[in-house]
Amino acid sequence: MNIRINVAPTSQELGIRAAAAVAGYLKAAIEDQGCARLILSTGASQFETLEALLNHDVAWDKVEMFHLDEYAGLPESHPASFRRYLKERFVSKVSLKAAYFVSGEGDIEANIAELTKELRQAPIDVGVIGIGENGHIAFNDPPADFDTQEAYKVLTLDERCRKQQVGEGWFASVDDVPKQAITMCVKQIMACRHIVTAVPHSVKAEAVYKTITSSVNPTVPASILKTHPDWNLFLDDASAAQLFGVR
Repeated sequence: MNIRINVAPTSQELGIRAAAAVAGYLKAAIEDQGCARLILSTGASQFETLEALLNHDVAWDKVEMFHLDEYAGLPESHPASFRRYLKERFVSKVSLKAAYFVSGEGDIEANIAELTKELRQAPIDVGVIGIGENGHIAFNDPPADFDTQEAYKVLTLDERCRKQQVGEGWFASVDDVPKQAITMCVKQIMACRHIVTAVPHSVKAEAVYKTITSSVNPTVPASILKTHPDWNLFLDDASAAQLFGVR
């Protein structure tokens, strides 16, 4: 297991540390090959990391960005849209070489095909990958498909995942959360050269504990990250509480 665990006292400090790791990998890729490719997560857990990342002096015009997932049928105008999230919190604030988004509107299969074509032009240098309350990575809920070769697929969200979206304030009720989403698949995530995982807050403590202590298995999707050759896990005291006790 090649994992670096970094525990910060607060979610703000976690974001600063995780962003520094992401920026370091991007700068190294740009220096080595003249460009870099980045996958960004969304959700409430990524607020601090994205905010801190904007403070780094990265040659953003040499960076291509992809994102992980989006709800099926949800318009970009909806407050819970992950396209909207990334455009408002990141893409509008830097001058990227390119940004590629998952769209759950229109012809979803055609959208996936086009996105897959762009994604597989070259390896991804850095994947910023969160962990959900049910242990999911992207929207690969348990039991996750560890075997598919597809880059993205449409799947049905489990109830705990949908409840998380309500708990984070994106939807008023579980009934309002779309039942399906488009997600980057596990093998595609694992193909990133470097993975940085930012997981703050006490609501993630159980998922963090199971990820680290369980065997690698589809019922804890994030457990697969332990097999990655360069996985950097950033926690705060709250999310690490079940691993190390209250600090």
